[in-house]
Amino acid sequence: MSSRPSDGPARLGDMTSDAIATVATSADVLRHPEAGEHLLTPLEKERAARFRYESGRADFVAAHVLVRLCAAALLGVPATGLTLAQRCPDCGEADHGKPYLPDHPGIEVSLSHTKGVVAAAAGHRPIGVDVELTDRGGTLLDVAPRVLAEAELRQVREHADPARAFLRLWVRKEALIKIGRTTLDGLAAVDLSALPLDLPGDRPLLSPFEGLQLLDWVDEAHGSAVAAVSELAPRAVELSAL
Repeated sequence: MSSRPSDGPARLGDMTSDAIATVATSADVLRHPEAGEHLLTPLEKERAARFRYESGRADFVAAHVLVRLCAAALLGVPATGLTLAQRCPDCGEADHGKPYLPDHPGIEVSLSHTKGVVAAAAGHRPIGVDVELTDRGGTLLDVAPRVLAEAELRQVREHADPARAFLRLWVRKEALIKIGRTTLDGLAAVDLSALPLDLPGDRPLLSPFEGLQLLDWVDEAHGSAVAAVSELAPRAVELSAL
């Protein structure tokens, strides 16, 4: 990732956080020494095979590999020993919904993928992560009146770059959905207008929000905006640290 905390990217030996998040291109993840479809469960392989285009399949596989790498880093175990499962809280199906580690209930995980870029997070408390391409900001801006609180909408409209400002709010709110703090239908009721919309230079921004710690940053190298949220302050780490 190009954006990093002021003290540099975290390495495994100097992590002070019990929650980590990372973003990388799908191609870079799939080149990781531990990466490979051998990590996936039969259901994950079946789901990957359903993608019509190879690019979509690669993004799916990379996200499911990256979240294992994050969890393995916290646990101090090889990624090959981790089984990832999903369960929808509404319908109970196992081919979508919140991801979790059946054999490690003490570790919470989250993943996200967009075109060519994936993000993942792991922690000892519930955690959510979202990534979006920055060039999507203008398209997503059309839904702003439906998903933003009135104060947020004013902030976005008055911002020098409304599309970029909205995208930052969007990934923050998507991360809050992942952690179970809100739903798609309830996004407008979540008011993040008290949080800064502009980042401190090229460093990630950590903001408190209603008992949570929300970390977000822009990865200019990969053209993406990322947000991670947990009760414990997430730490942005480099793929090379995993």
